[in-house]
Amino acid sequence: MNFEKGHLYHIYNQGNNRQDIFFKSENYLYFLQKIRTHLLPYCDVLAWCLMPNHFHLMVRVNCLEVEFTASPGATLSRTRTDSLQKSIGILLASYTRAINKQEKRSGSLWRKETKAVCLTCPNGIAPSFYNTNAGALINIEQPEEQYPQQCYSYILNNPVKAGLVSRAIDWEYSSARDVTGWRKGSLINQDVIEEYGLVFPI
Repeated sequence: MNFEKGHLYHIYNQGNNRQDIFFKSENYLYFLQKIRTHLLPYCDVLAWCLMPNHFHLMVRVNCLEVEFTASPGATLSRTRTDSLQKSIGILLASYTRAINKQEKRSGSLWRKETKAVCLTCPNGIAPSFYNTNAGALINIEQPEEQYPQQCYSYILNNPVKAGLVSRAIDWEYSSARDVTGWRKGSLINQDVIEEYGLVFPI
């Protein structure tokens, strides 16, 4: 994963061998807490969707490294610098430990490589198509302008396309309810969504 400051990214991963990664409601909520802790220091979240065996995040990267200071009660005042890439690894590893303990299992929970696709990079990184598991391609003429909306719509409509619900807002574990005002979630940054002109898919 290579990140550039000021760009939008689609970050996603799925369970190893497509296995489930969320087993009950508390798991989804715990993962969201991990996103808040490990990603918000670096990013604004524009969209998120947690599916039974995978997740999607759309973020704007604001910084690549963050300096953390030990808590005020610590005997030694120490600082450390973590990168966004490392923080994503910590998020997934700590979630894996919790699930392995809960499910009395061991081993890898995730596919080996977490993907991070740049949606706005002007240097040709942003693709002009979206390759789904079913192999569907979405061709667009101006990828840097149109790909963010295509990806935003894809993420929020993922539960509908998977047949889990009939409307995006019916899926509890995505930002669809927040962006439409059905729920007052604070994980997404509505101002940044509007800045990029992203529109909720109908």
